[in-house]
Amino acid sequence: MWEYEHAVDSTAAPQRIWTVWVDVPNWPAWNAGVEKAAIEGPFAPGTRFTMTPPGEEPIAMVLADVVPHERFTDIMDAGDFVVTTVHRLEPLPSGGTRVVYRTEITGPAAAQIGPQLGPAITADFPVVLAALVLRAEG
Repeated sequence: MWEYEHAVDSTAAPQRIWTVWVDVPNWPAWNAGVEKAAIEGPFAPGTRFTMTPPGEEPIAMVLADVVPHERFTDIMDAGDFVVTTVHRLEPLPSGGTRVVYRTEITGPAAAQIGPQLGPAITADFPVVLAALVLRAEG
């Protein structure tokens, strides 16, 4: 298994960050690593969506867990490895929110794939979370 986690604090309430998250078609407005995003139904468990990185083919994923204003988990299943990312909101005593992204790569090929793919997937987390927080606070 390969894993990585990054967190940032925001003055925005969890509800405000959630509003940005569930607006899937507008993810490219704040996530430079997404050229296009499309969802095939409600922001709910079992709903499929695609993210297209700039200059690449779309990546198909599914929402596995959704708890409004708290977290959502997406899964990309490639057969011999699975990429799971948990997006979590933790209320802060100050009234703001800690935003956490955690990615795990599991499965038979995880030991081989994880060290190369994991850092490629998560390298932009600091920039993405900073842009998400800026949008939510704006």
